[in-house]
Amino acid sequence: MNRLLLRGGLVIDTEPTVTVHRDTDVLIEDGRIAAVGAGLEVTDAEVIDATDRIVLPGFVDTHRHLWETALRGTAVDTDLMGYIEQVLSGYGGQYRPEDVAAGNLAGALECLDAGITTVQDYSHVQHSREHTDAALDSLVSSGIRAVFGYGQSATLGIAVDPAGMRHVVDRVSGLITPAVAAIGPAFAPIEVTRADWALAAELGLPIVVHIMSSPVATHPLQLLQDEGLLRSDVLYVHGNNLPDSELKLIADSGAAVAVTPAVEARMEMGDQLTGRLKAAGVTTGLGIDVVTTVPGDMFNAMRSVLALGYQTLTAAEVLRIATLEGARALGLADQIGSLRPGKQADLILLRASDINLIGGLHDPIATVATAAHPGNIDTVLVAGKAVKRNGQLLHPALQSTLAAVRSTAEHVHAA
Repeated sequence: MNRLLLRGGLVIDTEPTVTVHRDTDVLIEDGRIAAVGAGLEVTDAEVIDATDRIVLPGFVDTHRHLWETALRGTAVDTDLMGYIEQVLSGYGGQYRPEDVAAGNLAGALECLDAGITTVQDYSHVQHSREHTDAALDSLVSSGIRAVFGYGQSATLGIAVDPAGMRHVVDRVSGLITPAVAAIGPAFAPIEVTRADWALAAELGLPIVVHIMSSPVATHPLQLLQDEGLLRSDVLYVHGNNLPDSELKLIADSGAAVAVTPAVEARMEMGDQLTGRLKAAGVTTGLGIDVVTTVPGDMFNAMRSVLALGYQTLTAAEVLRIATLEGARALGLADQIGSLRPGKQADLILLRASDINLIGGLHDPIATVATAAHPGNIDTVLVAGKAVKRNGQLLHPALQSTLAAVRSTAEHVHAA
């Protein structure tokens, strides 16, 4: 049995509520959390001294386009339509399989470096089977836990390719699970939505889809209801301009919403939705979305929620959205998102002694949500395996991956 003991940390758990446990141990056995408590009597275990460390569940990024990592900063000064034209129609059309490989691996490593142990990768750059394999190979290589959303270009308005989706299902296992990344009723004709929903039902897969009130469908959830397509295993993304009646349909269906507040604000998608989702009783996850426009870490995303939320959520609620609620939004709450024994050991350790965190022991939850950054992360574990230790990523191909990203950036810029 492989055993690891985190000794004497300041532990923040998220289940059943967000709670601080001081001078607490976490025992990990064969990649799962075995016990959490003070003074655990353990023998034959590797010990990590967690004194002056904040131990908490890994973050769950519920919406991200990893392939765009090499396009960082390219869409800061534009709105949603400008992003679609410049990034999806422009740069995205130039992507070769090797560019997808570089972007996905670098993006996944960026997640891990920032304490994001699970990511929903909405991959709408599937120009060929080779592009798909490149994305999947990079996710596996990175060591991250991922929900891989296979989809078409958002500018095409066509249904997800059934053969390609089946190829993804045949390939994934372990830390990677598949989802249908649909175009959806807000951006495609209803017959496209019917086809995507039917494919997901046939294969028993969840759906992730961008949603908003649009010229195509002013009330997209009502349209789904009229078509008999409302279902619980759908993750709707954004939805800032939806009326309360549409949010109620999401709540009643048991589905979830991923918010990306920094991108939504910068691209002028509408007021932040988190408070309205809370009032409607909708499960809510937090996402980064695109590094073309915002930083790629969950600390910044949490601060965006707090800054734009007008006291509608507490720091504890935001931290829970970034962990356990995100896991619930992805259908993974039985596996990750908290430190409940039996769950996967996806954990992060922050250095509480760093200058920007010192003095934060009065309220560690608020301190993490408002003051921490990726540079404070000492250790990251995924399924009990260290992917970052002593502040350094452990991936053997890190330097070659960085070089590959630079090559991609030069290629698409020249093209």
